[in-house]
Amino acid sequence: MTTYIDVSAAVNNRAGLGRYTRSLVQAMLPEMDSPPTLFYNRTGQVQTYPEWTGVPQRAINLGYKPWRMLVWMGQLGRLSYGRLTPGATLFHATEHLLLPLRGVPTVLTVHDLIYKLFPQHHKRLNYWYLNAAMPLFVKRADAIIVVSQATKNDLMRHYGTPDHKITVVHEAAAPHFQVVPDDEVARVRAKYHLPERFLLAVGTIEPRKNLARLAESLAQLRRDDPALGLVVVGAKGWLYEEFFQRIEELGLQNHVLLPGYVPDDDLPAVFRAATVYVMASMYEGAGLPVLEAMACGAPVVSSRESSMPELGADVARYFNPYDIDHMTGVIKLVLDDEPLRAEMAAAGPERAARFSWQRAARETLGVYRSVTR
Repeated sequence: MTTYIDVSAAVNNRAGLGRYTRSLVQAMLPEMDSPPTLFYNRTGQVQTYPEWTGVPQRAINLGYKPWRMLVWMGQLGRLSYGRLTPGATLFHATEHLLLPLRGVPTVLTVHDLIYKLFPQHHKRLNYWYLNAAMPLFVKRADAIIVVSQATKNDLMRHYGTPDHKITVVHEAAAPHFQVVPDDEVARVRAKYHLPERFLLAVGTIEPRKNLARLAESLAQLRRDDPALGLVVVGAKGWLYEEFFQRIEELGLQNHVLLPGYVPDDDLPAVFRAATVYVMASMYEGAGLPVLEAMACGAPVVSSRESSMPELGADVARYFNPYDIDHMTGVIKLVLDDEPLRAEMAAAGPERAARFSWQRAARETLGVYRSVTR
């Protein structure tokens, strides 16, 4: 008899969801009396992780979209796919896809309700699927884990999910996110041709990240600070055309650097090299880069929406992400005050250390125990 954990997001390299799943499983393995079975739907070339060597795994090969539809149809028809999880005593769905199982307790991690709150920022098919399927998944799960109090509030407000069914388990920066030596910063600065003074944004390029407004803010800041640039680390996601259009309209082509994907080993030095890290998002379920930036000693200026203040507390400075002038004013306040930046950089690692994957693992295992009693 065993616990099954869906690690599809991790093995299929799905950005933030994959990072969450890998980090959580890695932290839980030493805490579990017996190893879980790692369950995943293989949708292409899978990513393997050395820390999972010897851990039981069970894979299926059904493709991304067919599998999503099959799971939803199974839930609608009250079927059970128990033959896919033999001997299961619990199933944890770490992304927004709850396997229908009869007689097996299930835990669902809900990362955000972006599709509900910002439907215009989703691809039409994905919006349609999540809007139709998620209410059912949320209802059928025996327990729900959320990655922020903001997401818990959204679930209770939009789906009427009872408070007692939801547990907040915050994510954390991985251990390698830390203040790195100056020579490492210099190496990475040269490798990616980073400017001397720059604002940094990390994340997939999509409308919710609010990068078009950040570009407008950069244009305003450069009037008094012409050496200032913007570095956006992250791959193109969807509906990103507005951002690139604004860069051209504002004449910022030579002042916005887009290195794309940056390996995890280099990210701490990129954070450390930044003059200010800016989290401009209109909404984040977890807002993990806020913690990663603080752990690396970068001053953080952030949107005041959703989960970000939960993480940054009084260490970060906040702005209204819909008000370009307010965004610009708060960023400028930090840019122009070197002692303040030093104070924020010094306080960041201590604040980030209050969150850990070991704590997340223990809290997650507590949810498992609550549903298997």
